[in-house]
Amino acid sequence: MELQQSLNNQTDVSLTITGRVLSSTEAKNTNLVVSPLSLDVVLSLITAGSSGATLDQLLSFLKAHSSYDLNKLCYDLVPLIFADGSSDGGPKMSYANGVWMDQTIPLSPIFKDIVHYLYKADHNQVDFVNNVCMSFFLFNLKF
Repeated sequence: MELQQSLNNQTDVSLTITGRVLSSTEAKNTNLVVSPLSLDVVLSLITAGSSGATLDQLLSFLKAHSSYDLNKLCYDLVPLIFADGSSDGGPKMSYANGVWMDQTIPLSPIFKDIVHYLYKADHNQVDFVNNVCMSFFLFNLKF
């Protein structure tokens, strides 16, 4: 899938989700910030780690042919989004991104590489069941 079509699809999906969140009853009269880009990144990351029927449903919802398309889109956009603000670059931005999984759930080496190299994110496995306080402490240190 070409870059422009991928961008159009992901923009449509993330703005649709954002619109539903912001128009929900729970969002009324509250101070709420929603990042369409963050929604897109997290759904793409979830898709990268999915298989079978879950993968098929996510790809359909995200209007993508494959998780490769989503990963490539992120890979192509990261250098553009995080340009240095110079005349040939773009806005200077930063974002915190990471995958935090319970230590009982194995992460495949391929998924770890996708998270690290394509999404420029960290992956961490922690004990959410027996050591909740330490897990939150480590999360807060990171972000």
